[in-house]
Amino acid sequence: MTPEQRLERFADLVVRIGANVQPGQQVVLVYLIEHVDTARAIARAALKAGAVRVLPVVTDLHLRKAAIELGPEEELGRTPPYLLDWVRTWGETRPALISLAGEPEPHLFDGLDPVLVGKADPTDMRGLYLPLVMGRKLNWVIVPAPNPGWAQAVLGEPDVERLWQAVARTLRLDEDDPVAAWREHAAMLEARAAALNAARFDAVRFRGPGTDLVVGLLGGSRWLCATFETETGIPHLPNLPTEEVFTTPDWRRTEGVVRSTYPLVVPGIGARVEGLELRFEAGKLVDVRAAGDGADVIRTQLASDERAPFLGEIALVDGSSRVFQTGLVFSSTLFDENAACHLAYGSGLPFAVDDAEGLGTEELVEAGINVSAVHTDFMVGGPEVDVDGVSADGSVTPLLRDNLWVL
Repeated sequence: MTPEQRLERFADLVVRIGANVQPGQQVVLVYLIEHVDTARAIARAALKAGAVRVLPVVTDLHLRKAAIELGPEEELGRTPPYLLDWVRTWGETRPALISLAGEPEPHLFDGLDPVLVGKADPTDMRGLYLPLVMGRKLNWVIVPAPNPGWAQAVLGEPDVERLWQAVARTLRLDEDDPVAAWREHAAMLEARAAALNAARFDAVRFRGPGTDLVVGLLGGSRWLCATFETETGIPHLPNLPTEEVFTTPDWRRTEGVVRSTYPLVVPGIGARVEGLELRFEAGKLVDVRAAGDGADVIRTQLASDERAPFLGEIALVDGSSRVFQTGLVFSSTLFDENAACHLAYGSGLPFAVDDAEGLGTEELVEAGINVSAVHTDFMVGGPEVDVDGVSADGSVTPLLRDNLWVL
């Protein structure tokens, strides 16, 4: 197919399977200025599907860099009140939310004060819409937008066409019927989640170089895959691509050390963190180490929210993942979290715990489900990391060996 046909097929997949935009629905389209070509294709597909309007939220990271270098520190990370007021209406208007990923300039913030870079992340806006996402109020999806800067980071050259070919493979755009291929893939992930739920593990343990970590689960933790449904009954796939099964752990029960197996590009900040190593005690992230200024970026993010240093998600991915099989490090959480097992510090997922939906903040925290304006995934799996399920009686069941699913 031509690049134009591929982009049209991609946009159709995003709208029909990813967000599943409904006739008469508004669409909020969140993207960086460098993503404009992909955003335009998605907007056309959304309107073709019956959306009444597409509302863009566009960010220029060069403006953020200028604010860090030249603006007053107290204004960093503050979203204009009129935008916050608009986001507050989403709980009533229920738009579809489509976000584009793909860092166009991974080194844009190099050399800047990492504390200020962390403060520039607009967590106030995220703190408003994240509960809507976690509460299943919105049909939403995060999707890639290949661009020259991202291609340079992944391939060592700004070859956008080559990056698109890799992305198309992970998105199953090379199949005769991508929609049918995604439905088949989702069924496989649902079977994995069902096997984990049947086992009723009390904890999951990761062991590998620099890693010996036990993550405790809740009695009501339910393993899911990214086949979501809003509370009003709209099915959607929130990540394209997706290869994971996941649940919400008990924020009080993480112990040990873990070494990230992929670089982390911190969402909302754009800073790239290499060599990340974390230590947890009684559920709390108490020590952060990384190359260069990376640890300071993470510490600043953790300090922005008192509940950010606790885990909110645990996810399992094996080597059959199409993302892993590309052999590429995409330097994008959307992709790299679907190449390897990962954890997330910050907000938990109430819909992944029995009888948790509808609980207030204090009730969720008391039940062991973390609540935060932060949700940052970091990769911890790979060929050298063994993953086990631990039962309440202490018995151990292998889940991943040699990066393959064995349960």
